Amino acid sequence: MKTTNLLKSFASVGFVLLMAACSSSESKSKPDMPIDKIPVKIWPITKTEGAAPLHGSGQFATEDETMLSFKTGGIINKIWVNEGDLVQKGQVLATLDLTEINTSVAQAQLGYEKALRDYERLQRLLADSVATLEQFQNSKTALELAEQNLKAVNFNKEHSVIRSPFEGYVLLKLANTGQQISSGTPVLLVNGVSANNWKLKVALTDKEWAFISENDSAYIQTSVEPDKIYQAKVSSKGRQADPKTGAYIVELSFQNKVPEYLAAGMFGSANIFSQQNKKTWNIPYEALLDANGGYGFVFVTENKQQAKKVTVKVGEIYPDEVQILEGLDDYSHLIISGSAYLTDQSSILIQN
Repeated sequence: MKTTNLLKSFASVGFVLLMAACSSSESKSKPDMPIDKIPVKIWPITKTEGAAPLHGSGQFATEDETMLSFKTGGIINKIWVNEGDLVQKGQVLATLDLTEINTSVAQAQLGYEKALRDYERLQRLLADSVATLEQFQNSKTALELAEQNLKAVNFNKEHSVIRSPFEGYVLLKLANTGQQISSGTPVLLVNGVSANNWKLKVALTDKEWAFISENDSAYIQTSVEPDKIYQAKVSSKGRQADPKTGAYIVELSFQNKVPEYLAAGMFGSANIFSQQNKKTWNIPYEALLDANGGYGFVFVTENKQQAKKVTVKVGEIYPDEVQILEGLDDYSHLIISGSAYLTDQSSILIQN
């Protein structure tokens, strides 16, 4: 019996020693992991040189969009068209009430006729040596003034009617029948029907605007067919910022085929390829987080001890890489794994 108990005691002690040895072995096999440090892998940030596309969006318009108005002020007698109507060149679109204008024309006509009679009478009197040369010359001047005044009022009457300058469409109707307007007040906005007139007005920042040149290539996408690409080029650059947005307008014209469904004000987007080379960064796809609207963020490290969250501008997206246009100028190392567990200023442990 004593022998059995003694064997049991030795077995228990042996089991305890065996467990202690295993525990010691496991603790030695595990690497030391600093507390509160997130393991990450880093990647050196280097620039590549290439033609980086500039992304922009805007609205479609035509080159011949024209705001029509009356030369003189008055009361609108009739507007003969509505928005969306097809109009022909020379077609009457709107007229003023001509009561006041006709009165001015009649007065000018009477003044001209009187000046003509005075001139003819003094011409005969001068021939008979009854009138002086000065009197005759004054009558001639008065006749010329009356003639010019008659031309002016007839010109005003002629432009008291709005006619279409070309075949096209009525885009906007800005006034109504019976409304009193002043000279030059916009009444109608029209554009032409030629397919070659369409252009996309793209809004860019000042840096983007300075980077492109006229005749730079581009491609356009429409909201109707977002998967279809149309070849284009930069046809002009606006030289003044929009007072409301501060953006600079660049106009893109189609190179070949133009969509038949375009309408003024329709939304479109474009990629513009500058002839100037621009240095960009190509980073691993998994390093970019929460990309939206052309921007996203990444984590970088300056001292290899802490992570820093940085906003970047995204260019082209490839199967395993992403082109970064802006945001990485001042950094040397990018965190490419473990980013999902990081926040700004997180402590990191590099495990490359």
